[in-house]
This record gives sequence, structure tokens and C-alpha cells, in this order.
Amino acid sequence: MTTLNLDPILEGRRSQPHQVIEVLQDVQDQYGYIPEEAMRTVSDCLGVPLIEVYRVASFYKAFSLKPRGKNVITMCMGTACHVRGAKLLISQATGQLGIKPGETTGDGLFTIEHVNCIGACALGPVVTENDSCHHHMSPGKLRRLIKSLSGEATEETTDD
Repeated sequence: MTTLNLDPILEGRRSQPHQVIEVLQDVQDQYGYIPEEAMRTVSDCLGVPLIEVYRVASFYKAFSLKPRGKNVITMCMGTACHVRGAKLLISQATGQLGIKPGETTGDGLFTIEHVNCIGACALGPVVTENDSCHHHMSPGKLRRLIKSLSGEATEETTDD
């Protein structure tokens, strides 16, 4: 088991249970997910029962308990995006990458996720890739986005 260094994150926050969400956000920012060892350390240092740290970490969609890919592609499945073809985007991504939502490619390059709403209904269907938002997405645009993120050259110029 790798030993994590959470001292910089916990500095000034020890014995402060109300800091659990902020600490978990910082852990995820540093490691890309929240390792079990980190939850145990956070529990001990903040004085929060381990089950409560796990509950918080597993409740919020923004937290991940397993490593995610370098590129996290999140598709909105809210009503506005759904009626504009969001299911086609899920099909495109899963077919192209060979993984299901919630999974990461074997090379660690991509994770596919879906959420109930991104909050950009007028721009749907919407896909976020890491911190970038892509609006009015189509399967063709998504295919090209994935190719560009994987380093593949793309010669397609049609805007489908």
C-alpha cells in the first residue's frame, strides 16, 4: 500500500469535522480520486467516523472512489439534452472507447460519466471534457473530440 502525504491538505484543519467536504475536494484534486487510505486518514485527523467520511465521498457525484482517466468525458442526460440526442452521445462514446459509463479505459486515458443535469439546458446536448464545456454536441463532434484527446489525427471536416 502506498503511503499518502495528506499533511499539506490537513494543515490547520485537524479536529475540525466541518471541513470534511473541503478536505475530500483537496484530496481528489491532488490524487484524481479519493483513495481508501485517504478516507481513513481524514477520519482520524478530523475526528469524523469513517462511515461518515465514506458516506460523504460516495454521496456526491463530484467525488470518485476509484482512479479516473486523464480525460473525464461527462454527458448530460437531463431532459433537454435527452430529447436532443444525449443517448446517441453515450452510444458514440461507449462504442468508440469500448467502456461503459463509470468505467475507465485500460490505458487510463478516458473515463466516461453521465450526470442528470449540467445546468446548460439551452445549449444541449452538452458534454464536458475535464473542465471544458462543449455545447450542441453531436456524435460526429464527440468522435472528433475523443480522437483529438487521444492524440489521433483527424481529417474529418463535416459538422454532423
